[in-house]
Amino acid sequence: MKMPSHGSNPHYVYKAANLKQPETVLDFSVNVNPFGAPAIIKENWMKWFQFIEDYPDPHSAELKKELSIKEKIDENNILIGNGGAELISLVPQLFNGKNVLIIEPAFSEYEQACLAQNCHVEHHILNEGDWSLNTAELLPKVKKYQAIFLCTPNNPTGVVYDREAILQLIEEGKRHQCMIIIDEAFFDFSSENHSYSSFIEQYSNLILLRSLTKMYAIAGLRLGYLIAHPSVIAKLSMLKPHWSVNAIAMKAGMECLKQHKYVQQTRQHIDQERSRLEEFFQKSGFSYSKSKVNFYLLRDPALLEAAPLFLFLLEKGIVPRHTLNFPGLNGRWLRLAIKQTEDNNQLLEALDEWKNRR
Repeated sequence: MKMPSHGSNPHYVYKAANLKQPETVLDFSVNVNPFGAPAIIKENWMKWFQFIEDYPDPHSAELKKELSIKEKIDENNILIGNGGAELISLVPQLFNGKNVLIIEPAFSEYEQACLAQNCHVEHHILNEGDWSLNTAELLPKVKKYQAIFLCTPNNPTGVVYDREAILQLIEEGKRHQCMIIIDEAFFDFSSENHSYSSFIEQYSNLILLRSLTKMYAIAGLRLGYLIAHPSVIAKLSMLKPHWSVNAIAMKAGMECLKQHKYVQQTRQHIDQERSRLEEFFQKSGFSYSKSKVNFYLLRDPALLEAAPLFLFLLEKGIVPRHTLNFPGLNGRWLRLAIKQTEDNNQLLEALDEWKNRR
């Protein structure tokens, strides 16, 4: 069966699986904030309606200023985009026809965007289980490539790569004029600081991708940003279409950046629920990734592939994310988001039933 290449839109999943969709489903395939968008978004919605009448600021100046204050970096280090997807599509335009390495498993959009620019794409697949960066194996490869993509905290594993290993990779990239592109879309779900934004001025070969749609659950508005050296920002700005970020998204982004308590409560909830879920997985004999964020990988060691468990959960009205299109995983695992406590309880009940029926 050919599954959709992304999470969300469960009706496509049920159609591909040839299953009737239950009246009520819990979508664990989407890894956005389980509490939904901050209340301030709804409160201001009608006030923002007036801004649809005119073109938005093509430079997103106000939002960029707020981000620069939050990140403690210069405004010239920031480029606002129509979600992370637009920025991911922009970056490979700097490497048209060049050699690109993707550290896997990783978000499939990197490869698609690179292939669209006629890049020669190769994969460095990490060892399954701990997915740690093996610098002895990775660093000698750097000189072959003009760009390397990786994601930390990683999507789909949730694993955070060793900081020293990443810094060695960035330094080696600098030596060989290789751009290191790090997707940090989920960094703000972790209680620890895993960002590399403080190294932007030191390394002109470093690009960071960020999303505002994950933590603040505004995926429908499409809003993200990129952090890089001003020289890189200048090149990418020339490639980016005017007015790609809509006015409502900018207003929502400004308000989201003020929601400090909302972010703190989200992190606390994610940490507590993740610990509870992991305790169940250990007792029940499931394998899982050592995630630091709001999603994780799960598999039943008794299965060679996750399809039977995937279909079982769909029949229970629970929608996981398959891993068929993640190199290095190839459908052996399922990715599940950490949701609100009641939703997680329903997942645990279904998994317990799965174990007890076999």
